[in-house]
This record gives sequence, C-alpha cells and structure tokens, in this order.
Amino acid sequence: MSAIRITKQFNFETGHALYGYDGKCRNVHGHSYKLSVTVIGSPINDSSHVKYGMVIDFGDLKKIVNEEIVDVFDHATVFNQNTPHVELAKELKDRGHHVLLVDYQPTSEMMVIDFASKIKARLPENIQLHSIKLQETETSFAEWYASDN
Repeated sequence: MSAIRITKQFNFETGHALYGYDGKCRNVHGHSYKLSVTVIGSPINDSSHVKYGMVIDFGDLKKIVNEEIVDVFDHATVFNQNTPHVELAKELKDRGHHVLLVDYQPTSEMMVIDFASKIKARLPENIQLHSIKLQETETSFAEWYASDN
C-alpha cells in the first residue's frame, strides 16, 4: 500500500520574549501562530475497520495536537525558565495570567523541536511524524522534518 502524507493546520496566539536577544524580540510580544502538522502512513486496508481508507482520522490528529500544543500554548506567555524573566513570569502568574516556563529559548526553531517530541510520543505506532511548520508571521517560519533528524 502507498505511503500517504496527511496534514492538519492549527492556529493559536502566544506571547513570548527572547532574553539576551539583541533586537526588538527581547521585549514581550506575541504572534498569531499557524502550525501545520504532517504525518505519514498507509491507509487502513481493512474494509471492516471503522477508519477504513484513512491514514489517521483528522479528528484523532486534531485531538493530539490540541491537547499537546494548542490548548497549552494558546493565549499563554512563554519564557525560558533559565532567565531573569522568571521574575516577570511569577508576577504575571500571580495576577492570573497563563504563563509557561520552558527549558529553551522560545524561538520558533526551538518550539518546533519541542512540538515534534510531544506529537511523536502520542502518535499510533504505524504513523510517523513527517514534518512540522510553525509560522510566526506572514513571512517567517521554522520547519522540522523527520528526515533531517
């Protein structure tokens, strides 16, 4: 059976700041992220299976990505836990804001690495993560490909 790639797209809003950066992004700011997740596998060939003809149900992929990424990062402010931004993060949390402290600089590049790890851990064994594209602006994005890693 043929290997087929399935892609599902997601949108979420996230704020962040890049501590130590020498440009404007050192300031707290946000992005309307567009996330594309592509998996690869063979369509189910068993005509008695409820998901016959599917590589993965788009709804199942949506559930995984929403639970691992979108629901966690949407309308959150993300800071590297190893920077002085933790003081700002604590103050924001104390004021009821949704704050995430991660163990990396929250760039698009590092976020796709994190997202790939989380998604791969949840996929059925017969489905592989092929790629992730995280677009932070209309003209800027980071991509992760399994073939590169």
